[in-house]
Amino acid sequence: MIVCIAEKPSVAKDIAKILGANSDRGGFMEGNGYQVTWTFGHLCELKEPGEYSPLWKSWSLSQLPMIPARFGIKLKADKGVEKQFAVIEKLMQAADGIINCGDAGQEGELIQRWVMQKAGAKCPVKRLWISSLTEEAIREGFQTLKDQDDYQSLYEAGLCRAIGDWTLGMNATRLYTVKYGVNRQVLSIGRVQTPTLALIVNRQHEIDHFKPETYWVLSTVYRDTTFTAVMEEGDRGFKSQEEGQKALDAIRPLPFNVVSVEKKAGREAPPRLFDLTSLQVECNKKFGYSADLTLQLIQSLYEKKVATYPRVDTTFLPDDVYPKCPQILASMTPYAGFIQPLTGEGKKLQKSKKVFDNSKVTDHHAIIPTPVPVTTVALSDNEKRVYDLIARRFIGVFYPDCRFEQTTIQGEVRSEGLHVGTFDDAVPFKATGKRIVDPAWHVLWEKKKSAASQPAASTSEGSPENPDEDHVQDDVRTLPAFRKGESGPHEPTLTEKQTTPPKPFTEATLLRAMETAGKLVDDDELRDALKENGIGRPSTRAAIIETLFKRNYIKRKGKSLAPTSTGIELIGLIREELLKSAELTGIWEKKLRQIERREYDASTFIAELKQMVSDIVLTVMRDNSNRRVSTAQ
Repeated sequence: MIVCIAEKPSVAKDIAKILGANSDRGGFMEGNGYQVTWTFGHLCELKEPGEYSPLWKSWSLSQLPMIPARFGIKLKADKGVEKQFAVIEKLMQAADGIINCGDAGQEGELIQRWVMQKAGAKCPVKRLWISSLTEEAIREGFQTLKDQDDYQSLYEAGLCRAIGDWTLGMNATRLYTVKYGVNRQVLSIGRVQTPTLALIVNRQHEIDHFKPETYWVLSTVYRDTTFTAVMEEGDRGFKSQEEGQKALDAIRPLPFNVVSVEKKAGREAPPRLFDLTSLQVECNKKFGYSADLTLQLIQSLYEKKVATYPRVDTTFLPDDVYPKCPQILASMTPYAGFIQPLTGEGKKLQKSKKVFDNSKVTDHHAIIPTPVPVTTVALSDNEKRVYDLIARRFIGVFYPDCRFEQTTIQGEVRSEGLHVGTFDDAVPFKATGKRIVDPAWHVLWEKKKSAASQPAASTSEGSPENPDEDHVQDDVRTLPAFRKGESGPHEPTLTEKQTTPPKPFTEATLLRAMETAGKLVDDDELRDALKENGIGRPSTRAAIIETLFKRNYIKRKGKSLAPTSTGIELIGLIREELLKSAELTGIWEKKLRQIERREYDASTFIAELKQMVSDIVLTVMRDNSNRRVSTAQ
């Protein structure tokens, strides 16, 4: 008998149906030579310190560092878990073969391997590796089962991550709690949570200590168009009102002259497909959804078979998905008005290297719709909004680039003998504008749509009333027709302004900072390069943020995130950069990714980890100050 083990009962039942295992045996389905059972996510976990040594039961500085000679796993203390594991254990010990049907990722691999180890499985194991739960994907996956050994490095990376989190978290939390805590307050320290908290605390420090600088901007209106004075590079405006007023008075009676008119053609590519982080960022910006809620929603869409595997960190598709794209588009009937121009008679979908690139895809590809029609599935309003974002991004990548014309008008007001700041004899001005020549993919986000292109109402068709409007060109500034050499009267003004402090983190900007080890960048290619050193994994970042809320280290202020006084005190207390630096933690994350790719040795990682924890314990123990963290507020 072949035993298949999935990560959730719902997934197991989908697999059982396709395999013909239709008899419910309580805890598993059976039939056609298969027994299909399931876990509930993590059934096993690493043992508690006291289970390795009775001396580790109490929190004592003298027993640190706690580093087991060999780590062990145990069942979670839950009657439901124990009951289901008993079923799994019995099936696996009698099995002729096992098929690991866990989620196709590092965490899914770890969950299932631990269960098989705990159950004492001895038979050969195959791996089902799929990116969606559609019937077609499951059938294709069973026809191309992989050897378990192919994913050994994935398991080792997951195991190193778990051991790393246990070793650092258990030791550092006890170390800081006993050394610096008061009133039995636990000071939770984590390999990812503490650098993430440090990002928020450091940003708050920047805001609190920001000193605004006043400057004055000189502008003028000529032919109903506002031109701004061009300052030296690095200067926002005049540093004193007197300088600005002198320039204003000098140019007020003189004509404005157009020096040059430059028109430049430009292109804007469609937005990239979503990985999990970019989807969480978009949902936070558009709808105010937390990262955790977005993960729940996209996971539900995956389990309802209308979206592909969500826990991904790439925005690309492999080449073998391209032939399937017409079928996916054909199933998206609510968006027929947008799709028809792409798939009309004699037309072929464009294939861009910005979308299809095998070298940018490892285990899973970007999040896209599946061929399952969304109209056949019951979705909540929140799920409809998330699906709509994914659908429009997917359709958009097959549209041509948006074409526009960028216009730059250079002007000046000449005043012989003018010596104000860096200006001699003339004050230069500039105005820019953009004219859309061909909106192309922008039609997907236009606010006002014709009846022909408007998707059906959200209540029945799975498309929300408020589509993603991030890319609508509301702020496109079309300039009048200017010609070089023209001149005329103008109305100059001097406006007082102040520099502004950095903005507090939102969940969207915090996710980006975690993804790029604290460096906030807008450029997609640069962000891709920095992802290698990001802290946490796409699937765990939401949980890290939620943990900081639960520990009362951060709080919400509207859409912004702010540290509590306890969070600020804790980061101020930590002097060990390895514990709170996103960049240094990102280096460890890079090593975990290298283990997954067989580029780094797992045993070396563990040895380095143990040494790091030992060094941190020794350093903190030597601290003779009387520092403390006050009660949580």
